[in-house]
Amino acid sequence: MKSLFLGFLLLALYAVSLIAADDSPPPNFLLIISDDQSWTDYSFMGHPQIETPNLDKLAAESLTFTRGYVTSPLCRPSLASIFTGLHTHEHGITGNDIKITGGAGKRPNGMAARRHPDWAPKHEQLYAGFEKHPNLARSLSQAGYLTLQTGKWWENKPQRFGFTHAMTHADPAKGGRHGDAGLKISREGIQPINDFLDESKSSNKPFFIWHAPFLPHTPHNPPKELHDKYLKREPNKFTSRYYAMVDWFDQTCGELLAELDQRGLRENTVVIYVTDNGWIQDSKSAKFAPLSKQDPHEGGIRTPVMVRWPGKVAPRLDKKTLVSSIDIAPTILHCAGLEVPDSMKGLDLRETAALQERDAVHGYDGNHDIFDVDDRTANIETRYIIKGDWKLLLHHPSSTLFRAYNGVYTGKPDNAEGKPELYHLSEDPHEKINLAPANPDKVKELTAALSAWWPKY
Repeated sequence: MKSLFLGFLLLALYAVSLIAADDSPPPNFLLIISDDQSWTDYSFMGHPQIETPNLDKLAAESLTFTRGYVTSPLCRPSLASIFTGLHTHEHGITGNDIKITGGAGKRPNGMAARRHPDWAPKHEQLYAGFEKHPNLARSLSQAGYLTLQTGKWWENKPQRFGFTHAMTHADPAKGGRHGDAGLKISREGIQPINDFLDESKSSNKPFFIWHAPFLPHTPHNPPKELHDKYLKREPNKFTSRYYAMVDWFDQTCGELLAELDQRGLRENTVVIYVTDNGWIQDSKSAKFAPLSKQDPHEGGIRTPVMVRWPGKVAPRLDKKTLVSSIDIAPTILHCAGLEVPDSMKGLDLRETAALQERDAVHGYDGNHDIFDVDDRTANIETRYIIKGDWKLLLHHPSSTLFRAYNGVYTGKPDNAEGKPELYHLSEDPHEKINLAPANPDKVKELTAALSAWWPKY
């Protein structure tokens, strides 16, 4: 009789725990996306000069993966993957702008092409195709979240894709291209986020913030005191400016995270961090150096990925597990208790066993400009796969319009023909030695894996 009573008591306590769990408020989300920063450029990643105390602290408080990869080394396709959980060839955003060819006189580009009567329909075709895919903002907004877009944004009006609030107006007649007014966030303070948080509180609704500040992206115009700080360590003006920009970005992240703390939002806000693509500063100009942005080497596609949820996700530094930016969307939806669309093939970053079972991540490197909005292979340069410690770059020098237009593969000066590149990353993290000629069987194995990943290519 006593054991029966204890059994009923345990069942009652279990039921109470379930009710308490059901009554707990849904988590908030802050997604921080750095813009043009190498995976090496953090104190916690070992950079000898750059100081990133706020991101170091975030990393220490998070489940932090140091072997994270984006799906493309270019911002627009990379951001599209983060937003939809899809790879580049699936969501169709294969470059930043549309390649304008033919016609007489000066050809429009960038913002001008988006309002030009001959090319605006092509941009609309991209937007309309992208709109069909499930995404973070729409899923969360439909679940009752307030959702805010700040910073970098390419795909027309953010509200069209599910955001309830947005900084970006996306009107090409007023300078709309890749974020317009949204690019002021953090560079000019975070008041729009503060206003949004006020509204979230007053309406008693959970929030999602897409925070993609234009930092440390060019223009490299840091506060003078920061530039002076790094000039003492690095006399090259271009390099010191970039270092100062990373420090400035770190400070703005600290400001935003402190705001959450001051509002009592730390415990129930999931903070996720990733970079859109890499950057290695050129020492002779304000531009990026080879093997970084727009290039599928580690300097272009690798990034730390962090997940902070106090009391729910145990802090841990993971230096081995491969993760992809397509994992971010399903992780957020899972944390929110929402169904993950079948189109999203990424994994929940909290599921260690599932991540370890998946032994490879993949990606696509295309030309900056989209040659054909109907053909997602038209401007392909490289497909890549990282499997364990091995990485294969499979270039396509003879099968794309880019090759015909540009002539040679320019990623590495000693590989103008675009031959396969194979690296063992644990022994050669900066890809100095191409092992492909000496390992044809490994090249064959990884090529087959790439074809299985993207069977239609």
